[in-house]
Amino acid sequence: MIATLIFTACSTEDDGNGDGGGTETDSFDRGAMLANWADNIIIPAFSSFSGSTQQLEDLTLAFTNDPTEENLTALRSGFESSYIDFQAVAMFDIGKAEELSYRRFLNTYPLDAVEVDNKIASGTYNLELPSSFKEQGFPAMDYLLYGIGETKAEVLAKYSSDNYRNYLLDVAKRINDLTVEVNSSWQGDFRDDFVNNTSSSSTGSVDKFTNKYIMYYETFLRTGKIGYPSGIFTGSPSPINVEAYYSADLSKTLYLEAINNMVDFFNGKSFNGNQTGKSYKQYLEYLDRGELASDILDQFAAIKSQASNLNSNLKSQVETDNTVMLAAYDELQKAVVLLKLDMVQALSISINYVDTDGD
Repeated sequence: MIATLIFTACSTEDDGNGDGGGTETDSFDRGAMLANWADNIIIPAFSSFSGSTQQLEDLTLAFTNDPTEENLTALRSGFESSYIDFQAVAMFDIGKAEELSYRRFLNTYPLDAVEVDNKIASGTYNLELPSSFKEQGFPAMDYLLYGIGETKAEVLAKYSSDNYRNYLLDVAKRINDLTVEVNSSWQGDFRDDFVNNTSSSSTGSVDKFTNKYIMYYETFLRTGKIGYPSGIFTGSPSPINVEAYYSADLSKTLYLEAINNMVDFFNGKSFNGNQTGKSYKQYLEYLDRGELASDILDQFAAIKSQASNLNSNLKSQVETDNTVMLAAYDELQKAVVLLKLDMVQALSISINYVDTDGD
């Protein structure tokens, strides 16, 4: 083991001339891959999602102006569609999104429902504060549209209050405002900054984004959507940690959508079609590591196959047969090894984030 560690350390120092990447890796056309990522995947995804969040705000405004059952049904539908659409951009925590803590404002769960109730009762709150991560975004809308009453009539009764209407609308507006800001950044100068930063060092776009991509998978998809609810780290199942806890049947859909977007990005598949461009898959094939690319895709396929055993309501799954959730986690964990160890080693990329879940 000591000899292996010494060899690994020497390889890291000698192969990359101090910049974190070897000459073989550097000859791959990173610029073309970054352009494909930006122009065919990230920018179209944010542009589409911006339209989705604008529609969500419009539906929320219509409901708060006239809280009828018809408008509630329309808003619930728009909320679910937008939450699903969010899975296509959630992994892109770079640039303005990272600066704004975009993902944390839009999707920190479990929601602090008690504090939301307190804020609504007082009518005083500031959703721009980092301390309010757990009081807004999609989890707050989930609660406010499904969790404040057992029936539609009970939910509608809450909206006779100005405070409930104001809070719901402010949450929807904040989702949209933040999305507009991130989308505008990609439509502006950040796109060129991202694509032109082809360095094979830790400050280059490929290295930085690869860390974001793998961290999203490990921390937010594996751990957040499955690990915490299943109790894998504590030994005690925790249904409250399920994403979309109150709308119930949405949770599995969000999980599968996140996986599909991970796979599409790995393959370099365009957001608006079936065309593929330069990608992690092509990068590995270029380095004669096509077998690793196949292993990664096979494991993603195994994850999706196992997910067919999950209840559409992950809260119910945790409560009735948590072994299926634990099995899902095991499949997800196999991909962590392939991505975080094998792929980054093949691409001469260093992992610079720290995962603290103890695995």
